[in-house]
Amino acid sequence: MSEENFEPVIKPDEETNNDSAVEERKQDLNEIIETGSITTQGKYPIHCLTIIGQIEGHYILPPQNKTTKYEHVIPALVAIEQSPDIKGLVIILNTVGGDVEAGLAIAELISGIKKPTVSLVLGGGHSIGVPLAVSAKRSFIVPSASMTIHPVRMSGLVLGVPQTLSYFEKMQDRIIGFVTENSNITEEKFRQLMMNTGELVMDVGTVLDGKMAVESGLIDELGGISDAIECLYQMIEEEEKADDTNDN
Repeated sequence: MSEENFEPVIKPDEETNNDSAVEERKQDLNEIIETGSITTQGKYPIHCLTIIGQIEGHYILPPQNKTTKYEHVIPALVAIEQSPDIKGLVIILNTVGGDVEAGLAIAELISGIKKPTVSLVLGGGHSIGVPLAVSAKRSFIVPSASMTIHPVRMSGLVLGVPQTLSYFEKMQDRIIGFVTENSNITEEKFRQLMMNTGELVMDVGTVLDGKMAVESGLIDELGGISDAIECLYQMIEEEEKADDTNDN
């Protein structure tokens, strides 16, 4: 018999399905490359948003810096909140901090999302990464991660006038208020960690590892990605049950 008799027969529908699957994979890959985020189709469709490197604000950082651009993240969060196909959001953090106002703006948007949200700190959630970590409805941190809490700082030329110090103090109060409202840490404890002078050699503040962050009330739970996603699924199920009860 000739080899032609053994050629697989591909139906038109199968060709269409294969093409669509390849196209979906390409779209997912492009989404990861361009925005560092992806919508996954598991038990429930959830969106994974990464906040990595340095939070970039009004000034473009050098190209060798790993950055999270707030002009990318903000519209993505609006789309997540509006999309009926996305049931929940998981935020993965490994950031050194960055622009205070840009980071706080992203944190405020995350905290305002009605859909279930969880955050997971991997590596580090330093500086303005602290408000971002606590902005989700439930926060997780791996034991090996760390979080640096310190006062508001500014590099470059600073005017040595009372108004500058007042501006820093007001900005600091905004951050403290947000963190204490979105976590279980008290304002007194957070200020104490922020103003600690006996730990950082060249700065004021405190470095917390995963266990210490949970014990202080800053982060809700120790856990990894599976714990965070399982918690998100539970929150989604509870929300759907509540919706069904209200409909009845």
